[in-house]
Amino acid sequence: MTQEKGAAPEAGGADATDDDLDRPVGADQEVLGVVGPDDDAQAVLEFWFGDLTPRQWFTRDEEVDHAISERFGTLAARVAMGGLPHWAASAGGLLAAVIVLDQFPRNLYRDDPRAYESDPQARALADEAIRIGADAEMGRYGRQFLYMPFMHSEELLDQERAVSLFEGLGIEEAYQSALRHREIIARFGRFPHRNVTLGRETTAEEAAFLEEPNSSF
Repeated sequence: MTQEKGAAPEAGGADATDDDLDRPVGADQEVLGVVGPDDDAQAVLEFWFGDLTPRQWFTRDEEVDHAISERFGTLAARVAMGGLPHWAASAGGLLAAVIVLDQFPRNLYRDDPRAYESDPQARALADEAIRIGADAEMGRYGRQFLYMPFMHSEELLDQERAVSLFEGLGIEEAYQSALRHREIIARFGRFPHRNVTLGRETTAEEAAFLEEPNSSF
């Protein structure tokens, strides 16, 4: 994949099968542990966890991108502008907001700097969710996406935090992905595969690295 989407697909642990990857994990409260505080937030959770499959979470898919644009483009803009502050008052709202700010832009703005613009907002909300213990209310799939903004960060301290959070999640492939993200930031201080999109000059060392397997997400 050329467009970063986060941790590797995982559904059901190390023994996940192709069927697991092609079956939605479900958006009911028994799975997620939380519900959205309003219809819009619940629609985000039901779409991400109830309609999409784990494979679709992390695969470039024009149909998924189009669906997100059609259904949630306007909502994503409102959330990015701080237009739904009451979402931050509940665990379900925080999870929905993080998905809208961290995941949706990567579908809405592929190969565009805007894909990363709301990362700091997503990270701040994830940090607040952890601070107040909202993540403790969530099932592991919800926590997987709540923690993703730390994995997407180009700050090493955030990467260290991501590794710690994903280690305790119980999803081995996501944990291995967190280790790989940290390794890249520790080596380069940034994700080289973002350079072209962000207009950054790629060093010779980075160019050689980008020829290697698993150098992009």
